[in-house]
Amino acid sequence: MRKHSLAPAISLFIIAVILLSLGCLLIVKNSMTLQLMNAGESLFDKDGNKLNLNPITLHLNVFCGVLLALVGLGCLVFGIVSLIRTIKTNKAVARKAAEEREEVTKLNLCKAYDDKTFLQFDKGEASFNRFMRTLIDIPKKLWNVCKKIGQFFKKAALGIANEVKDIWTTFVNGDWKTKLSYLVMGFGSIARGQVLRGILFLLMEVVFIGYMILYGGSYLYLLGSLGRADHAPYNVAVKGRGGRTSYQLITANDDPNVDNSFKILLYGVLTLFFIVAFIYTWRVNVKQNKLAEQILKKGKKLKSDKDDLRSLVDDQFHKTLLALPMLGIVLFTVMPIVFMILVAFTNYSSVNDGIQSLFGWVGFKNFGTMLSWEGGGNSYAATFGEVLLWTLIWAFFATFTNYFLGIAVALMINKKGIQFKKVWRTVLIMTIAIPQFISLLYVSSMFAEDGLINGILQSMHVTHPGIAVKFWNNALDPWLARAMVIIINIWIGIPYLMLIATGILMNIPADLYESAKIDGASGWKQFSKITLPYMLFITGPYLLTSFTGNMNNFNVIYLLTGGAPNNIDASIPTPPGKTDLLITWLFKITQSGAAADGRQYYLASVIGILVFLVVSVISLIVYGLLPSVKNEEDFQ
Repeated sequence: MRKHSLAPAISLFIIAVILLSLGCLLIVKNSMTLQLMNAGESLFDKDGNKLNLNPITLHLNVFCGVLLALVGLGCLVFGIVSLIRTIKTNKAVARKAAEEREEVTKLNLCKAYDDKTFLQFDKGEASFNRFMRTLIDIPKKLWNVCKKIGQFFKKAALGIANEVKDIWTTFVNGDWKTKLSYLVMGFGSIARGQVLRGILFLLMEVVFIGYMILYGGSYLYLLGSLGRADHAPYNVAVKGRGGRTSYQLITANDDPNVDNSFKILLYGVLTLFFIVAFIYTWRVNVKQNKLAEQILKKGKKLKSDKDDLRSLVDDQFHKTLLALPMLGIVLFTVMPIVFMILVAFTNYSSVNDGIQSLFGWVGFKNFGTMLSWEGGGNSYAATFGEVLLWTLIWAFFATFTNYFLGIAVALMINKKGIQFKKVWRTVLIMTIAIPQFISLLYVSSMFAEDGLINGILQSMHVTHPGIAVKFWNNALDPWLARAMVIIINIWIGIPYLMLIATGILMNIPADLYESAKIDGASGWKQFSKITLPYMLFITGPYLLTSFTGNMNNFNVIYLLTGGAPNNIDASIPTPPGKTDLLITWLFKITQSGAAADGRQYYLASVIGILVFLVVSVISLIVYGLLPSVKNEEDFQ
């Protein structure tokens, strides 16, 4: 007989407090509103607009509050009973344990123990110890991260120093062919008979020099200013019919002497990447000369051009296959990311677009704007914090509701005795087959004020004719829209988890369940001790990627609500809606011209960087805590 954990009783108390608080809040708020309406008084919002509230909706809210309060009272009663039983049981267990052994090992809350030692302690105490150890280890982990960063820069500095030393040593000890290759790339290879290799090196140098002379040099020179003031777009007077004078804006598209900030930034980044690629190729050229000298000194023969070509489809075939994908990643992934990061340090917008008006560097001003509390609750920082909080809430519920309900559906379908299993799976998979663009827009129109659901409610006299329930646009109660998107997301996400869980459940050894049944384990015990740990171990990395993916889940929010209801209290130029995530707010900033400088691409870039930092921190912390990472050998 073992001690029982206090966690269930405490959980019931917490749930009871939450439900009672919500219930009482709903009852008091809606009852007072009803009393004011019955007294004939008008209700107004913060802006002085008259509110048209539905009495039936208020009565339903009061009824829901009563139900929540009753459920909370039930949880409170069960929690008290559970607490009393747990305390009695634990006292009996402690008394018996004290009789069986003279010395009782005491748990040091700040000491690290192995899993075997934890078996001697109560589960609650052991869990609390692990929690305390996690808190204690945070400064240590941060220090380790700082040390690793320092070691990285140290290794990088040593690596650069070693490379410089090797370059100098190769030049001093090399023959004339090697020394001349420092200036004319590929000369040493051509002189030693490796013509193809030498031509490739020489071609790289010729293309680089030509590009830098014709384009790269000027773009690199202008990258520091993103355009000269005396080469900015200008207006030219043009006489039209009747002698009227109008002005035409001359841009870089009309006059080659006019600067284009966007093109300067884009090609400046490209030039920097090209310079890095050239330096790397030049270093490979030097290494090839050194290696060729060493091979010839040993009396061996160098590879011919045929040998080089043959190696590209033989021992070097992996490099041949990866060359084009790597080039694509650099051009279409890495470079746009670098460009987006640099945009955050400019004033690039639809007004200052670089063509009609130059933009320039502003340093960390945009980050200061986004993180500034100027304006109090209506500041950018307060708005960003509110959207970030909702984004984290959304990601949490969108991830774990789909996860646990998907497992539940998979368990029910896979249960012995359930018929038509293929039919149930097919029905669920149909939601995957239908494009989200179609299904989400259809569901959004169903719950619109003039949609199907409101029509049904009015025909059933649940609501008054002409008074629709605002599922998406209720600015006074945005949590209705937020709850709706979470519930609808369950309908979208469960099929994916059901398929994943089905495959994993089929791989759990049946012997484990049979042994558990022999030991008298209930269905819940089997699920909590066998199924769930196995699922969490296998799908831990998936849960992390799903959470980060939901933080950037653009489709569900944008297609269902478009960010509605609107934030009537916000005073910033492009305020987010109450259901907007950071990613949809970012999109709105790039599409709306409400700000003085139009579409604020620079501010969207700042939000993108902050989203990346938040996701990175969460991913790094959680990834290190995953059982599948810490205890990789457990399920081997």
